[in-house]
Amino acid sequence: MVDRNELRIAWLVPEVGLGAYWQPVLREFTKVFKNTVFYTGGVWPGFDPKMPGSSVIQLVGKTSFVETTKIDTGYDRGFIVVSPSIIGYLLEFRPQVVFPQAFSLWTVIVALLKPLMRWKIAIIYDGSSPNTDFRDSSFRTFVRRILVRFADAFVSNSNAGQQYLIEALNVPEDKIFTRTYLVPDAGALMKRLEGTESPNLELKRPIFLYVGRITSRKGIKTLLEACAILKSQGYVDYSLLIIGKGDQREELEDFIKERNFEEQVTWAGWVEYGSLGSYFQQADVFVFPTFEDVWGMVVPEAMVFGKPVLCSNGAASCELIAEGENGYIFDPRDSQGLAEAIRRFLDNPDLIKSMGERSRELIAQKTPETAAQAYVEVTSFLMGSG
Repeated sequence: MVDRNELRIAWLVPEVGLGAYWQPVLREFTKVFKNTVFYTGGVWPGFDPKMPGSSVIQLVGKTSFVETTKIDTGYDRGFIVVSPSIIGYLLEFRPQVVFPQAFSLWTVIVALLKPLMRWKIAIIYDGSSPNTDFRDSSFRTFVRRILVRFADAFVSNSNAGQQYLIEALNVPEDKIFTRTYLVPDAGALMKRLEGTESPNLELKRPIFLYVGRITSRKGIKTLLEACAILKSQGYVDYSLLIIGKGDQREELEDFIKERNFEEQVTWAGWVEYGSLGSYFQQADVFVFPTFEDVWGMVVPEAMVFGKPVLCSNGAASCELIAEGENGYIFDPRDSQGLAEAIRRFLDNPDLIKSMGERSRELIAQKTPETAAQAYVEVTSFLMGSG
């Protein structure tokens, strides 16, 4: 058995849009396995090189996404262009364990070099969604089925990801570790509130909050249709606060005017990430109506702030919702169903507090520490598998 202090571990994550959540996980993981390098194609907005966990992050070229198909209510299809210079980095570092993310060219390189380098491979799979799984592409599925044969284990962030690996790629269930690793750092989120001036939200309560891009994929039109239904039923004593920017805003503003419920909707525009906590804290219920999200980090973030969540079944993070305990799950194409879910809180305002407390209890079980421990567990499995 290799000594933990000597074991060399490489993470290959081409895109890190959620990089801010990797840092605390790396902070905890490197307490156990110090000889770790996290290779990526670019840092993320708000990257802080002084934060614990940052020292192991190493940039390798640049990563870009080439779009091949535009999809209104889903992820645009295409492929990721990564730097082949990763080969030189790996040959120099000579890791014994490699964690490549999903099925990018870097994963292909790691698989091809395995016979030479003799490293163990654990593929990271953030989650499953229709346009990232490519189940309708026989070619992509064929290539992925070949790649998975080179892997010794898999780490799936969601049950949906595990199901895809088993059903579509024929991965043996005993090779898959399903662990929630895309989690917020509750301590860091709360600490940001200390130096943030709270916005003065003079809005009717309860306040329903949406945070994210203003695009068709995010399902905001369904949310507004639900609000229009509520208006027709006489429900006007509440507010919808929308945070974000995107190309669909003008269309949505026109819809609100046509249905005459401008008084219920407030647009906050783009808000810096470090200031979002103040909005989460002052809101009452979080709504995430997305048509398709591999995960949806805003859901666990809202839970950290003790908010009930109305979550679309198009987001893998709906797995964090205990139906009727800390929120409700709905179909993003069913505005009537969403209106009924919102109405539950309007008719029974006491639910907001009780469900919010339950949210906080549930998310407290998923932390950067538990995420890092999952990777420690997988690493130990790999090194003990011969």
